[in-house]
Amino acid sequence: MHVPDGFINAPVSAAAGVAAAAAVAVSLRGARKELDEKVAPLAGLVAAFVFAVQMLNFPVAAGTSGHLLGGALAAVLVGPWTGVLCIAVVLLMQGVLFADGGLTALGVNITVMGVVTVVVAHLLFRGLRLVLPRTRGGVTAATFVAALVSVPASAAAFTLIYAVGGTTDVPIGKVLTAMLGVHVLIGIGEAVITALTVGAVLAVRPDLVHGARGLTAPLKLRVDGELVDAAPAETPAAPAPKSPKKVWIGGVVTALVLAGVVSFYASASPDGLEKVAADQGIDAKAEEYEHATADSPLADYGVRGVDSARLSGGLAGVIGVGVTLAVGTGAFWAVRRRRAAAETGAQV
Repeated sequence: MHVPDGFINAPVSAAAGVAAAAAVAVSLRGARKELDEKVAPLAGLVAAFVFAVQMLNFPVAAGTSGHLLGGALAAVLVGPWTGVLCIAVVLLMQGVLFADGGLTALGVNITVMGVVTVVVAHLLFRGLRLVLPRTRGGVTAATFVAALVSVPASAAAFTLIYAVGGTTDVPIGKVLTAMLGVHVLIGIGEAVITALTVGAVLAVRPDLVHGARGLTAPLKLRVDGELVDAAPAETPAAPAPKSPKKVWIGGVVTALVLAGVVSFYASASPDGLEKVAADQGIDAKAEEYEHATADSPLADYGVRGVDSARLSGGLAGVIGVGVTLAVGTGAFWAVRRRRAAAETGAQV
């Protein structure tokens, strides 16, 4: 889904850049409420994990592949405001270090892959939480549906932007049909990966999942044939909060293995956007643009000078996870410190 340079004209790309910058600015303010002592250490990990999983293209149809977008995963795990920031960090690292996604199209990519996926997934997830059982299964089911819908929603958003600022004259109806068709299939893969990941965290530390807050439903008793809420028992002394250190270490190791080893076996077929672009001719002018970081030593997810494709790709993946983790963690801790400073000032 990474939009390269040349798909969208300069005025619309600039407008998308302004919109993306505004979304990031608003998210920075909103994230101060989400980045508590539990979420802050994990937000950088979520960004690094999304980076790693995005390297794992999976086949969805003949000659077409897809990969995780990650907006739903980030929104459920760390909250919508922090989720937008996580995806923005991933896209920035991919564009600058790996020449993946055009730099002039960075605003388009953040808007389409970050803002739209997070907002759609978050709103749908919240709505489903109101009607589904307040259990881990209910959270996982809501996560699955939210992730599934977020991907074609992102594809529709790209098509809308292309209808306004596309650089080639192609029938938009055909583009929309093709984009939705392939991205519904990709959405199924997104939903499976997202639900499995959220379910795994729920199984060991449900308190770390932003979307699972207030998970336990009140106990019901049957009185005269009707269900009523049981009287709450006396609340025992709260135990000391558990450190998320084990989850953090496990997540980092998993991301490194996925990016450094498993990525070698990812599908080499073009992803959904690349396939539609080639079939519909919307990439006609993309070849005129050379990526600004095409000379990066990590361009195309390989390390320049390393002859072994397996080793080159693995090293690039490990470096990408490490840099994304460092940049994301640093940024989120900075936001967390600003929240702490604001709280201290308010108390004074």
